[in-house]
Amino acid sequence: MTTEWHASTALVRRYVAGDTGIAAEVEWAVEVHLESCAECRAKVVEHASVAPLLDQVWAAVEPATSAVPAGRRRRWLATWASPAMVPWLAMTVLVTLMALVADLTINNSYPSLVLLIAPIAPVAGVAAAWGRGMDPAYELVAATPRAGLYLLLRRTVAVLVVVIPLLAVTTWLSPVRWLLPCLAFTVATLALGGFVGMRRAAIGLVAGWSAIVVGPSLVAARPPAVLEPAGLGVWAAVLVLGACVVWLRGGAFNRLDLR
Repeated sequence: MTTEWHASTALVRRYVAGDTGIAAEVEWAVEVHLESCAECRAKVVEHASVAPLLDQVWAAVEPATSAVPAGRRRRWLATWASPAMVPWLAMTVLVTLMALVADLTINNSYPSLVLLIAPIAPVAGVAAAWGRGMDPAYELVAATPRAGLYLLLRRTVAVLVVVIPLLAVTTWLSPVRWLLPCLAFTVATLALGGFVGMRRAAIGLVAGWSAIVVGPSLVAARPPAVLEPAGLGVWAAVLVLGACVVWLRGGAFNRLDLR
Protein backbone atom coordinates (compact mmCIF):
# COMPACT_ATOMS: atom_id res chain seq x y z
CA MET A 1 0.00 0.00 0.00
CA THR A 2 1.32 3.45 -0.93
CA THR A 3 0.85 6.62 1.05
CA GLU A 4 0.16 9.89 -0.82
CA TRP A 5 2.97 12.38 -0.32
CA HIS A 6 2.36 16.01 0.60
CA ALA A 7 4.80 18.84 1.04
CA SER A 8 5.36 19.69 4.67
CA THR A 9 4.44 23.06 6.05
CA ALA A 10 8.10 23.92 6.59
CA LEU A 11 8.96 22.98 3.00
CA VAL A 12 6.08 25.05 1.67
CA ARG A 13 7.28 28.07 3.65
CA ARG A 14 10.78 27.72 2.26
CA TYR A 15 9.43 27.24 -1.27
CA VAL A 16 7.20 30.32 -1.03
CA ALA A 17 10.05 32.39 0.41
CA GLY A 18 12.28 31.40 -2.51
CA ASP A 19 14.85 29.62 -0.33
CA THR A 20 17.83 28.84 -2.54
CA GLY A 21 18.93 26.11 -0.12
CA ILE A 22 16.22 23.75 -1.37
CA ALA A 23 17.73 21.04 -3.52
CA ALA A 24 16.86 21.32 -7.17
CA GLU A 25 15.23 17.90 -7.32
CA VAL A 26 13.13 18.69 -4.24
CA GLU A 27 12.00 22.01 -5.67
CA TRP A 28 11.12 20.29 -8.94
CA ALA A 29 9.17 17.62 -7.07
CA VAL A 30 7.22 20.27 -5.16
CA GLU A 31 6.32 22.12 -8.36
CA VAL A 32 5.15 18.93 -10.07
CA HIS A 33 3.16 17.94 -6.99
CA LEU A 34 1.44 21.34 -6.77
CA GLU A 35 -0.01 20.84 -10.23
CA SER A 36 -2.17 17.94 -9.01
CA CYS A 37 -2.62 18.61 -5.29
CA ALA A 38 -5.19 21.19 -4.22
CA GLU A 39 -4.33 20.69 -0.56
CA CYS A 40 -0.70 21.75 -1.04
CA ARG A 41 -1.71 24.61 -3.32
CA ALA A 42 -3.89 25.85 -0.48
CA LYS A 43 -0.83 25.77 1.80
CA VAL A 44 1.08 27.85 -0.73
CA VAL A 45 -1.72 30.43 -0.83
CA GLU A 46 -1.90 30.44 2.96
CA HIS A 47 1.80 31.13 3.46
CA ALA A 48 2.36 33.35 0.44
CA SER A 49 2.45 37.09 1.02
CA VAL A 50 1.63 38.78 -2.26
CA ALA A 51 1.23 42.27 -0.82
CA PRO A 52 4.88 43.31 -1.31
CA LEU A 53 4.79 41.99 -4.86
CA LEU A 54 1.55 43.83 -5.61
CA ASP A 55 2.98 47.04 -4.15
CA GLN A 56 6.02 46.67 -6.34
CA VAL A 57 3.98 46.03 -9.47
CA TRP A 58 1.58 48.91 -8.73
CA ALA A 59 4.48 51.30 -8.13
CA ALA A 60 5.66 50.54 -11.65
CA VAL A 61 2.20 50.68 -13.25
CA GLU A 62 0.63 53.68 -11.49
CA PRO A 63 2.59 56.42 -13.32
CA ALA A 64 1.46 55.02 -16.66
CA THR A 65 -2.20 54.80 -15.63
CA SER A 66 -2.48 58.16 -13.87
CA ALA A 67 -2.10 60.12 -17.09
CA VAL A 68 -4.56 59.62 -19.96
CA PRO A 69 -2.66 58.87 -23.16
CA ALA A 70 -2.92 61.45 -25.92
CA GLY A 71 -4.55 58.92 -28.21
CA ARG A 72 -7.26 58.23 -25.65
CA ARG A 73 -7.85 61.95 -25.18
CA ARG A 74 -8.30 62.30 -28.92
CA ARG A 75 -10.76 59.41 -28.96
CA TRP A 76 -12.68 60.99 -26.07
CA LEU A 77 -12.86 64.32 -27.89
CA ALA A 78 -13.97 62.55 -31.07
CA THR A 79 -17.10 61.32 -29.27
CA TRP A 80 -18.10 64.94 -28.62
CA ALA A 81 -16.88 66.69 -31.73
CA SER A 82 -15.80 65.94 -35.26
CA PRO A 83 -13.12 67.98 -37.05
CA ALA A 84 -15.75 68.60 -39.74
CA MET A 85 -17.88 70.44 -37.15
CA VAL A 86 -15.27 73.09 -36.37
CA PRO A 87 -15.61 75.26 -39.50
CA TRP A 88 -19.39 75.08 -39.37
CA LEU A 89 -19.48 76.10 -35.73
CA ALA A 90 -17.05 78.91 -36.52
CA MET A 91 -19.35 80.03 -39.33
CA THR A 92 -22.31 79.96 -36.93
CA VAL A 93 -20.45 82.14 -34.45
CA LEU A 94 -19.46 84.58 -37.21
CA VAL A 95 -22.99 84.83 -38.64
CA THR A 96 -24.44 85.38 -35.16
CA LEU A 97 -21.96 88.16 -34.42
CA MET A 98 -22.68 89.78 -37.80
CA ALA A 99 -26.40 89.64 -37.02
CA LEU A 100 -25.71 91.29 -33.67
CA VAL A 101 -23.77 94.08 -35.36
CA ALA A 102 -26.65 94.58 -37.78
CA ASP A 103 -29.13 94.72 -34.91
CA LEU A 104 -27.07 97.45 -33.26
CA THR A 105 -26.71 99.55 -36.40
CA ILE A 106 -29.93 99.24 -38.41
CA ASN A 107 -33.22 100.97 -37.76
CA ASN A 108 -35.07 99.66 -34.73
CA SER A 109 -38.21 99.23 -36.83
CA TYR A 110 -36.77 96.00 -38.27
CA PRO A 111 -37.02 92.72 -36.33
CA SER A 112 -33.90 91.42 -34.64
CA LEU A 113 -31.73 89.38 -36.99
CA VAL A 114 -30.38 87.42 -34.04
CA LEU A 115 -33.93 86.45 -33.16
CA LEU A 116 -34.61 85.38 -36.76
CA ILE A 117 -31.55 83.16 -37.10
CA ALA A 118 -31.61 81.80 -33.53
CA PRO A 119 -33.91 78.81 -34.32
CA ILE A 120 -31.69 77.59 -37.17
CA ALA A 121 -28.33 78.53 -35.62
CA PRO A 122 -27.40 74.98 -34.49
CA VAL A 123 -28.51 73.28 -37.72
CA ALA A 124 -25.22 73.57 -39.62
CA GLY A 125 -23.21 72.19 -36.71
CA VAL A 126 -25.65 69.34 -36.19
CA ALA A 127 -25.50 68.46 -39.89
CA ALA A 128 -21.70 68.28 -39.69
CA ALA A 129 -21.84 66.17 -36.53
CA TRP A 130 -22.77 63.00 -38.35
CA GLY A 131 -23.07 62.16 -41.99
CA ARG A 132 -21.08 60.94 -44.93
CA GLY A 133 -21.65 64.09 -46.91
CA MET A 134 -19.84 66.43 -44.50
CA ASP A 135 -17.45 64.23 -42.51
CA PRO A 136 -14.57 62.63 -44.48
CA ALA A 137 -13.97 60.17 -41.62
CA TYR A 138 -17.62 59.11 -41.47
CA GLU A 139 -17.14 55.50 -42.63
CA LEU A 140 -14.27 54.97 -40.20
CA VAL A 141 -16.20 56.41 -37.26
CA ALA A 142 -19.38 54.54 -38.24
CA ALA A 143 -17.53 51.26 -37.74
CA THR A 144 -16.84 51.97 -34.05
CA PRO A 145 -18.96 50.23 -31.36
CA ARG A 146 -20.71 53.41 -30.14
CA ALA A 147 -21.39 54.90 -33.54
CA GLY A 148 -24.86 55.89 -34.65
CA LEU A 149 -27.46 57.60 -32.50
CA TYR A 150 -25.31 57.55 -29.34
CA LEU A 151 -22.46 59.41 -31.02
CA LEU A 152 -24.81 61.73 -32.89
CA LEU A 153 -26.55 62.83 -29.69
CA ARG A 154 -23.25 63.51 -27.93
CA ARG A 155 -22.04 65.66 -30.80
CA THR A 156 -25.39 67.45 -30.96
CA VAL A 157 -25.06 68.34 -27.28
CA ALA A 158 -21.59 69.72 -28.02
CA VAL A 159 -23.09 71.96 -30.73
CA LEU A 160 -25.81 73.23 -28.40
CA VAL A 161 -23.28 73.93 -25.65
CA VAL A 162 -21.55 76.32 -28.05
CA VAL A 163 -24.55 77.86 -29.79
CA ILE A 164 -27.07 78.42 -27.00
CA PRO A 165 -24.77 80.43 -24.68
CA LEU A 166 -23.67 82.46 -27.69
CA LEU A 167 -27.28 83.32 -28.53
CA ALA A 168 -28.02 84.11 -24.90
CA VAL A 169 -25.11 86.57 -24.75
CA THR A 170 -25.70 88.24 -28.09
CA THR A 171 -29.42 88.88 -27.70
CA TRP A 172 -31.13 91.07 -25.19
CA LEU A 173 -34.45 89.36 -25.88
CA SER A 174 -35.95 86.89 -23.49
CA PRO A 175 -34.78 83.32 -24.25
CA VAL A 176 -38.40 82.21 -24.13
CA ARG A 177 -38.84 83.53 -27.69
CA TRP A 178 -36.04 81.53 -29.35
CA LEU A 179 -34.87 78.71 -27.06
CA LEU A 180 -37.74 76.32 -27.68
CA PRO A 181 -37.75 76.91 -31.48
CA CYS A 182 -33.97 76.40 -31.44
CA LEU A 183 -34.31 73.02 -29.74
CA ALA A 184 -37.23 72.09 -32.00
CA PHE A 185 -35.18 72.80 -35.14
CA THR A 186 -32.29 70.79 -33.75
CA VAL A 187 -34.47 67.76 -33.10
CA ALA A 188 -36.24 68.21 -36.45
CA THR A 189 -32.86 68.10 -38.20
CA LEU A 190 -32.07 64.81 -36.47
CA ALA A 191 -35.49 63.38 -37.27
CA LEU A 192 -35.40 64.27 -40.96
CA GLY A 193 -31.75 63.26 -41.14
CA GLY A 194 -32.73 59.70 -40.35
CA PHE A 195 -34.66 59.62 -43.64
CA VAL A 196 -32.77 61.84 -46.09
CA GLY A 197 -29.40 62.41 -44.44
CA MET A 198 -28.25 65.18 -42.12
CA ARG A 199 -26.96 67.49 -44.84
CA ARG A 200 -30.16 67.40 -46.90
CA ALA A 201 -32.29 67.82 -43.79
CA ALA A 202 -30.29 70.86 -42.70
CA ILE A 203 -30.40 72.48 -46.14
CA GLY A 204 -34.14 71.93 -46.42
CA LEU A 205 -34.95 73.33 -42.99
CA VAL A 206 -32.71 76.37 -43.35
CA ALA A 207 -34.04 77.13 -46.84
CA GLY A 208 -37.66 76.72 -45.71
CA TRP A 209 -37.20 78.93 -42.64
CA SER A 210 -35.43 81.60 -44.64
CA ALA A 211 -38.08 81.67 -47.36
CA ILE A 212 -41.16 81.42 -45.17
CA VAL A 213 -40.12 83.39 -42.07
CA VAL A 214 -36.89 85.40 -42.38
CA GLY A 215 -37.59 86.94 -45.79
CA PRO A 216 -41.20 87.99 -45.17
CA SER A 217 -40.31 89.34 -41.71
CA LEU A 218 -37.61 91.59 -43.13
CA VAL A 219 -39.88 92.77 -45.96
CA ALA A 220 -42.73 93.51 -43.58
CA ALA A 221 -40.35 94.95 -40.96
CA ARG A 222 -42.03 93.13 -38.12
CA PRO A 223 -41.21 90.11 -35.94
CA PRO A 224 -42.63 86.78 -37.12
CA ALA A 225 -45.77 85.59 -35.41
CA VAL A 226 -44.33 82.06 -35.10
CA LEU A 227 -41.80 83.36 -32.56
CA GLU A 228 -44.36 85.02 -30.34
CA PRO A 229 -45.04 83.42 -26.93
CA ALA A 230 -48.42 82.23 -28.18
CA GLY A 231 -46.69 79.80 -30.55
CA LEU A 232 -44.62 78.02 -27.91
CA GLY A 233 -47.14 75.19 -27.70
CA VAL A 234 -46.62 74.38 -31.37
CA TRP A 235 -42.84 74.39 -30.94
CA ALA A 236 -43.15 72.09 -27.94
CA ALA A 237 -45.25 69.69 -30.02
CA VAL A 238 -42.64 69.73 -32.80
CA LEU A 239 -39.91 69.05 -30.25
CA VAL A 240 -41.74 66.07 -28.71
CA LEU A 241 -42.74 64.63 -32.08
CA GLY A 242 -39.21 64.99 -33.44
CA ALA A 243 -37.72 63.34 -30.36
CA CYS A 244 -40.07 60.37 -30.78
CA VAL A 245 -39.09 60.00 -34.43
CA VAL A 246 -35.38 60.15 -33.57
CA TRP A 247 -35.85 57.47 -30.91
CA LEU A 248 -37.84 55.16 -33.17
CA ARG A 249 -35.51 55.69 -36.13
CA GLY A 250 -32.28 55.52 -34.13
CA GLY A 251 -31.01 52.53 -36.06
CA ALA A 252 -31.02 54.53 -39.30
CA PHE A 253 -27.94 56.43 -38.19
CA ASN A 254 -25.88 53.22 -38.37
CA ARG A 255 -26.26 53.10 -42.15
CA LEU A 256 -23.09 53.80 -44.10
CA ASP A 257 -25.08 55.11 -47.08
CA LEU A 258 -26.88 57.76 -45.06
CA ARG A 259 -25.83 61.15 -46.40
